[in-house]
Amino acid sequence: MTADPYAAQSSRERSYREVTDARGRVYRVGETDRDILGHSRRLMIWLPWLAMMAISVFEYAYGSAEDTLSHAHGWTQSNTFWILSVWVFFQAGVAFPAGWLREKGLLTARQAMYAGSGLCLVGFLALSHLDDVLLAVLGFGVVGGIGAGLVYATCINMVGKWFPERRGARTGFVNGGFAYGSLPFIFIFNYGFDTANYHRVLDLIGCYIMIVVFGCAFFFKDPPKNWWPADVDPLTHAGSRDAASLAKNPPAVRQFTPKEAVRTGMLPLMWLSVVLTAGVSIFGISFQVDYAKEVGFGPLVAASSMGVMAVVNGVGRGVVGWLSDRWGRKPALVFVIVVLGLAQFGVIWAGHVRSEALFLFFAFLSGFGGGAFYPLFAALTPDYFGENYNATNYGLVYSGKLVSGLFGGGLGSLVVSSWGYDGAYALAGGVSMAAAAVALLLRQPGRARPATG
Repeated sequence: MTADPYAAQSSRERSYREVTDARGRVYRVGETDRDILGHSRRLMIWLPWLAMMAISVFEYAYGSAEDTLSHAHGWTQSNTFWILSVWVFFQAGVAFPAGWLREKGLLTARQAMYAGSGLCLVGFLALSHLDDVLLAVLGFGVVGGIGAGLVYATCINMVGKWFPERRGARTGFVNGGFAYGSLPFIFIFNYGFDTANYHRVLDLIGCYIMIVVFGCAFFFKDPPKNWWPADVDPLTHAGSRDAASLAKNPPAVRQFTPKEAVRTGMLPLMWLSVVLTAGVSIFGISFQVDYAKEVGFGPLVAASSMGVMAVVNGVGRGVVGWLSDRWGRKPALVFVIVVLGLAQFGVIWAGHVRSEALFLFFAFLSGFGGGAFYPLFAALTPDYFGENYNATNYGLVYSGKLVSGLFGGGLGSLVVSSWGYDGAYALAGGVSMAAAAVALLLRQPGRARPATG
């Protein structure tokens, strides 16, 4: 007798129960990742990581391409900075509306990735073939920014949803791909990119991004609302290999809607801290190569400093994500932001003493601090507000970066023109310290003190 596949599917769909804890939070338990996906949820780490690697060229390699783009298209330095600033604005700004559409069921994770892959291709074709700066802003900054933002937000939220019990290291690992994935392109843009081949190079990069993201998108799928791993007791954490992490970073007391998250006061504080910290990070990405050249360091040091920043920026995200599982998210976040601020003052010192070794060291620290805070906020958001509305809540938090893009890149250029690099880097260091002070005020909503971060 042949088994009825529809009956088997119906049985799987009913093979869960809902557990409610003392605070009223509901957990959907019983279904394994393989029941839902047909394979291990580990694929929801590797595929988002690959897609993040692909789109990293937009932000982290752009600064190395600016000189050639200026000569090829007849743009000024200010033009190229504003193109990146507009890209950052839309890359960060699309996270909230995309999250809202996903949680309303109007846009699946797979559809968001498919759309993002095509828009990313359009962005690089625009950068390659449009001389008019306004059209380049529209094509690369707006269209490319929306495409990269769809991919970024979808990948980060995917990890948070599938690993509610141990998200720190995994979110950091996936987020790290957004930085060190750019490393080959940083050296291509510094050594193999010129006005004779820029069309071909940029067109091929656009095709590469589209193919990788489109291929990863085919397997993307969100877990059901309130899903919790079947092998971990949500009430006692029995069965968890990461019980210590859950003790340091306890699950949100309930599922907060975006309005409720805003009313707690914690989401606005997180947003402000992102604005300040991301502005310093974007400033470093935009100006580090130019500053290295300004103080007389050779092109190898300039390129290497950006390469070091990209690699450490990415690897640091994974390392700090892992540490936050052990230290707690908030202590790790404050530590990272302080390191970022100190690195800005260190860059000034290295330039004054004309030490290439010191410059690379502080590029290392700047890269570490300038990237590691992103996965911490990505993990902290569902820690505080739950997973069900994470796409929207994190979209609101991450939208702080759209403001940062304006003063980190475009306005940063104006500060450099008025105050010089020393003044601009000193201001960046002070802003970072203010961001650390804001982060000290964070606490998990609804849980009695002492908050664990």
